[in-house]
Amino acid sequence: MTTALEHAVAALNHEYLTIHPNEAAHELAAAKRGEIAAMLETIPIQAAIKLWQALPFDVQEETLPLLQDSQTRQLLSRSEPQLSARLLSRLSQDRRDYCLALLESSKSHELNQLMLYPDDSAGALMDPRFLSLKGQRTVRDSLQRIRRQKPKFTRQLFITDEQDLLVNMVEIQELALAEGASLLETLAKPVPAVVAVSASRDEVVETLEKYKMTDLPVVDIDGRLIGVIRHHVLLATMREEVTADMQTMVGASKDERALSSVGFVVRKRLPWLQINLLTAFLAAAVVGMFESTIAQFTALAVLLPVVAGQSGNTGAQALAVTMRGLALREIGTSHWRRVARKEIGAAFINGIAVALTTALGVFVWSGSYGLALVITISMVIAMVAAAFSGVVIPIVLRSLGQDPAQSSSIILTTVTDVAGFFSFLGIATLLMNML
Repeated sequence: MTTALEHAVAALNHEYLTIHPNEAAHELAAAKRGEIAAMLETIPIQAAIKLWQALPFDVQEETLPLLQDSQTRQLLSRSEPQLSARLLSRLSQDRRDYCLALLESSKSHELNQLMLYPDDSAGALMDPRFLSLKGQRTVRDSLQRIRRQKPKFTRQLFITDEQDLLVNMVEIQELALAEGASLLETLAKPVPAVVAVSASRDEVVETLEKYKMTDLPVVDIDGRLIGVIRHHVLLATMREEVTADMQTMVGASKDERALSSVGFVVRKRLPWLQINLLTAFLAAAVVGMFESTIAQFTALAVLLPVVAGQSGNTGAQALAVTMRGLALREIGTSHWRRVARKEIGAAFINGIAVALTTALGVFVWSGSYGLALVITISMVIAMVAAAFSGVVIPIVLRSLGQDPAQSSSIILTTVTDVAGFFSFLGIATLLMNML
């Protein structure tokens, strides 16, 4: 390859990494970690930072020890602070201390402070690098300071007093169009909303959606401005949280990726499989209670999965809708009665329709009116119970301060199996003379 062609290829690669870092990171995540480290060492630092920030956290965690100290220092100090803090919080204490020792003391202190906040709090999401101005500054001085410091901002700049208490805000567009001798305080507008540093992610999302702000100021207990939550950071966090919920609902770790190592997958999944095994024994115990009934009428054993399967599907549907409502804040814990009434009503109607179809099939297969009646009644009861459980379980977990995605599915499976088996076999025992 000629020197000119090599330069052209290098320029194209740099352009791709700079303009499309997310797509490049998606492709690169499947590569060996040593290859990722080698690429990060060879590309310009600005492109490397964009690419690094787009990589999944588990890929960053595995690649970080393979980087040169100088590269580690650059990536951790020049990346979004909240992203660097989240990465460092995943490392072992020794590795974290080593990485922090590579940084300047001010940057190390900043990241340490961010790591003190809970993962789902405003403090963990905020960017401590922001520009605040005083109301007595002129527009000309303010614009000069903005050009000199080149802060990250979108549409608003925030005005603080001498004690750094948040006072007002100024729209960038108005600042750019104002007379140079005008004072900032003459352009100031009230700040629509702020959040406390301890506010939860849900509170932050609700505030941003309500007030349509691109930058949301974060204040401490005394009202001092200590950070700003950027809209794009929150969107990225929400996207990660949604995909994590999909995994945790089925007992997989939110940190797991498609190319994670076998050892990592086993460590994260095995505990939940063991818990699921215990719940399966609970369902089996319910079946054991009616062992004598099943021994007399073996057809019951054949039909058990039908009832359990339908109730399980009904519960999963109610759970999915409720989880979505909670995630999007369409509903709160106080809405559980309305949601439960809706799901129970739908399950009752669907249960009758499905039960009648099932009863017809059972009668054609067995010729027993009694068996058809038993499965009709039990299927309606089981599906209604499953729908109610699909609503109540995630709402109760949320009200207790737990993550509904973490264990709702496992609890629901147990409830639907127990309800299905108990209703079917219990009714069969009561109506034994008709079988």
